[in-house]
Amino acid sequence: MGGCASKESSAKEPKKDDDTGKDTMVDAATLEKLEAGYNKLASSDSKSLLKKYLTKEVFDQLKTKKTSFGSTLLDCIQSGVENLDSGIGIYAPDAEAYSVFAALFDPIIEDYHKGFGRNDKHPPKNWGDVSVFGNLDPAGEFVVSTRVRCGRSLEGYPFNPCLTEEQYKEMEQKVSSTLSGLEGELKGTFYPLTGMSKDVQQKLIDDHFLFKEGDRFLQAANACRFWPSGRGIYHNENKTFLVWCNEEDHLRIISMQMGGDLGEVYRRLVTAVNEIEKRVPFSHHDRLGFLTFCPTNLGTTVRASVHIKVPKLAANKAKLEEVAAKYNLQVRGTRGEHTEAEGGIYDISNKRRMGLTEFDAVKEMYDGIAELIKIEKEL
Repeated sequence: MGGCASKESSAKEPKKDDDTGKDTMVDAATLEKLEAGYNKLASSDSKSLLKKYLTKEVFDQLKTKKTSFGSTLLDCIQSGVENLDSGIGIYAPDAEAYSVFAALFDPIIEDYHKGFGRNDKHPPKNWGDVSVFGNLDPAGEFVVSTRVRCGRSLEGYPFNPCLTEEQYKEMEQKVSSTLSGLEGELKGTFYPLTGMSKDVQQKLIDDHFLFKEGDRFLQAANACRFWPSGRGIYHNENKTFLVWCNEEDHLRIISMQMGGDLGEVYRRLVTAVNEIEKRVPFSHHDRLGFLTFCPTNLGTTVRASVHIKVPKLAANKAKLEEVAAKYNLQVRGTRGEHTEAEGGIYDISNKRRMGLTEFDAVKEMYDGIAELIKIEKEL
């Protein structure tokens, strides 16, 4: 499903658009799937942002458009049409999709990122003063573990649905040779998923490091083609720094450790991102910030999270949600999205990633968690 140019080349000379010289014709089969998908979505009781903003007018405006990578509206919406229980329901098949299909992406971005409007501009990258954050829970009573991650895309490559197997392998090669140059506490090993031994695989699963083949939302978005080609995972010796290659985004750069020392986790991440960026250029947009596959991850792409035990607040869910909302925090179950809190342990993270700096995104989480701990102690 979907029609990125890298997958299908047509022998017929396509109609060219006078301005751009791009192939602008969406083929009849794609249009048919789009119409069927739109009707299915429109008649469903889906609560997704896709359903909310894909009006008939927007649909008609975009259904025949293509990016220069050959991506169509179908590539953007197919996951949300197939999975009517999606929260968002849309992915960008390549960096250009955010501009070509802006009439749909912009309102979804504004809704998710709390008012980042189509005329707003994401601020330049700013990690801020990395010495500001300390340990949120020095006594170790509440915070089980702390993690900060960001997503990055390599410049000049489309996103998952449009990548050829050759490109996947080429990227993996670039990433593994880049990471092999890291020194000090970031020094580690890259494990390609292709040909991975059962022992290594089991060890990485036990450490909760190994990502599995995409969930049904990613599958439907065509993000798992040629699996496991071009996929891999890197971690340092202390297992406090890891990089996922070609899971959902080209790169997921992750810093984590047990306990509540957000300062240490943040400083490690900043050092790593800066080191990697010296060696490979990242895909960046002057309005949207760093570009990623899912519009929820744009901008800073930073998700700072803790696993936190707050049994008293867990019993008072309304209070927990109230504090979370005040600091723009997202409360998830223990194992992330769509899961329950096991033993009163929540995964709590910053929700906003756009319209604020990296430092401010992490500061929202830091201040919110400090407040939750304070309330938990008082209850």
